[in-house]
Amino acid sequence: MPRPIQDYALIGDCHTAALVARDGSIDWLCLPRFDSASTFGALLGDESHGHWSVAPAGGGVCTSRRYREGTFILESRWETPSGVIEVVDLMPHGDRRADVVRRVRGISGEVAVEQVLRVRFDYADSIPWMRQVPEHAEPGRHALLAVAGPDAVIVRGPRLTAADHVHRGEFVVRQGEVVDIVLTWHPAHRPPPPALDVDAQIAATETWWHEWATHFEPTGRYDEHVLRSLLVLRALTHEDTGGIVAAPTTSLPELIGGERNWDYRYVWLRDAALTLEALMTHGYEQEAQEWRSWLLRAIAGDPADMQIMYGLAGERRLAEWELDSLPGYRGSTPVRIGNAASTQYQGDVFGEVMRALEQARDLGVAEDSFSWALQVALLGRLEETMDDPDHGIWEIRGPERKFTHSRVMMWAAFDSGIRAVERFGFEAPAEHWRHCRDQLREEIWAHGYDEGLGSFVQSYGSPAVDASLLQIAQVGFVAADDPRMLGTVAQIERELMRDGLLMRYRAESGVDGLEGSEHPFLACSFWLVEQYARSGRLADAEALMDRLVGFANDVGLLSEEVDVATGDHMGNTPQALSHLALVRAADAIAASR
Repeated sequence: MPRPIQDYALIGDCHTAALVARDGSIDWLCLPRFDSASTFGALLGDESHGHWSVAPAGGGVCTSRRYREGTFILESRWETPSGVIEVVDLMPHGDRRADVVRRVRGISGEVAVEQVLRVRFDYADSIPWMRQVPEHAEPGRHALLAVAGPDAVIVRGPRLTAADHVHRGEFVVRQGEVVDIVLTWHPAHRPPPPALDVDAQIAATETWWHEWATHFEPTGRYDEHVLRSLLVLRALTHEDTGGIVAAPTTSLPELIGGERNWDYRYVWLRDAALTLEALMTHGYEQEAQEWRSWLLRAIAGDPADMQIMYGLAGERRLAEWELDSLPGYRGSTPVRIGNAASTQYQGDVFGEVMRALEQARDLGVAEDSFSWALQVALLGRLEETMDDPDHGIWEIRGPERKFTHSRVMMWAAFDSGIRAVERFGFEAPAEHWRHCRDQLREEIWAHGYDEGLGSFVQSYGSPAVDASLLQIAQVGFVAADDPRMLGTVAQIERELMRDGLLMRYRAESGVDGLEGSEHPFLACSFWLVEQYARSGRLADAEALMDRLVGFANDVGLLSEEVDVATGDHMGNTPQALSHLALVRAADAIAASR
């Protein structure tokens, strides 16, 4: 059985990422990209689906683990009756390879360490052919090569021996000694890369993360959580393409045994735009430039073909299918690869994209004839579709509706375009955009706001509310302290609050076309913190914020949802939307003090 989701720490190289359990097992790793097939898949099954464990033989206790400050270099300390060791896990950054380093260092006494390796390529559907290969560069060290189809990994370190398709080995580490184990992926048709200079790569990786983190300027009492969240957002940004994945995992369930299990290893325009806003707010202009370049490439062409999500390099075909080689996290099925929501119409993305591009422009990222022309074309496409119902921010798989949140974000898209013309003098049909913006505003007040409830509503004609309505004030449609916004907040608190945290919507109503329910959605509660802070409820904002950051695991990571009763994380992890909402909430509190 896989470990609780909150037991996992992330290591990554800004191309892909691994999840390391507290007991020393890497249970999820896709190589060489976030969206590649898994090499270790025990997270969505059990150890037979691939894992790599390094831990004291015969048992021991992991007494603490932490990231080196401002990095994703994980240090785990183990105590045993015979001694103490530290395991350092990382994926080197900048070597243009796909390596995982596991360094075992003796702290005191001597400790027997066991290594267990099960390589299972292609989502555990492919058991590789494995053989010992010569390792002339370092006499006394051993190398194990695993090959199946297009994939190969070489593992260099203490000798491993095979039994029943599992490789095991044991070695002793004494005080002051260091033992390095390195796994390297490479295309099977090419020879293995040379052995890694581990000392040099650890130093270079630590320096790179530190230099990135030093751009962060402290702003308030939640700085530690904000910096870790910004680091998570950077770790989920593919260095070569600039695409920002929503999470490095697929199919972690929103409810154990439920069917809301989705593949998040892609680039949602919405999530990426909001991530970009969070990074830009804290001075990371280079990421703004890289993401804008990614966006322009991804959506270039006919605006009618714009999707709400893409692959890391802008790939459009993300067909969804179900695996039978992985049984799911604690039996939660289906396990999905790809995402059918890529074909949905979600009108809100126009607003998020236009606002992110506006913020990049405000930071000094220069427009050119191509980038501005593309934004004009996007608003032209929005004009063509703005009367259409959509699937909404939550990717409803039920009937399309006119979701109020989507309509407000469409309004925000035109509003951003108009400001660009007014402030920078760009050539565009600004008067026509004003007409579209004003038409949407009148429509929203007529159909998206219920006078009897004193609240905005989830969709036109519905009495239900939705946590996404909290974003209405964020984009300036109304002020945070407007009585109509305060009425909406009160209605959301009545209808969607569960044990002090917010649900996205009433899932049991069947609005999303799926069976069952889910747990509170962390990003929604962070939105509520922001709303509280910006409407004068600072004490409430800080109380809720304290509770929310308390759900972060021991290394500061948040998943998509949380089981309030147990504290267990639910959904894909770490979740970009949760972390970027944390940043916004902390910024709102800091601005309100």
